[in-house]
Amino acid sequence: MHVNSDDIEWIETNTDERETTFRRKQLSAAADGEHIGCSLYELPPDKRSWPYHYHEGNDEAIYVLSGTGSVRLKDGTHAVSAGDYVSLPAGEAGGHRVINDSEDDVPLRYLAISTMQDPDVVIYPDMDKVGVYTGTPPGRHEGRKLTKYYPEDADVDYWPDESDPD
Repeated sequence: MHVNSDDIEWIETNTDERETTFRRKQLSAAADGEHIGCSLYELPPDKRSWPYHYHEGNDEAIYVLSGTGSVRLKDGTHAVSAGDYVSLPAGEAGGHRVINDSEDDVPLRYLAISTMQDPDVVIYPDMDKVGVYTGTPPGRHEGRKLTKYYPEDADVDYWPDESDPD
């Protein structure tokens, strides 16, 4: 389907304790996209996107439309500006967080593109947390069957300690 970003409402996320503040337009969801996700992000000066993370089941990419900032990757922090494309493969190698650390008072605008494989597991190394999502691809919430977060070191045995009922 066809949509115009001007016809889509901004969704705002603001968590002051982690300097995470951004606006997002879910373009792919508005166009009933099923296999490729795409969102328009606007990141104000001195703010950060989602906490540093990587997806085990989905590739992502970022394409910068305007403004300047940086992206934290597994190998360090890299400056980004209009025209830059950053590939973020599934797995630890694709870990990332976008930051508007520019000296200008200008928002950083970029497209975030992703595959839409369900289920997905997301690792948040800085928070020692794992997210598990099933029932709908990442970035979607309607129809989601499971959204759970666990401490990264949480572990239980497959076979619980119990008496054999036989």
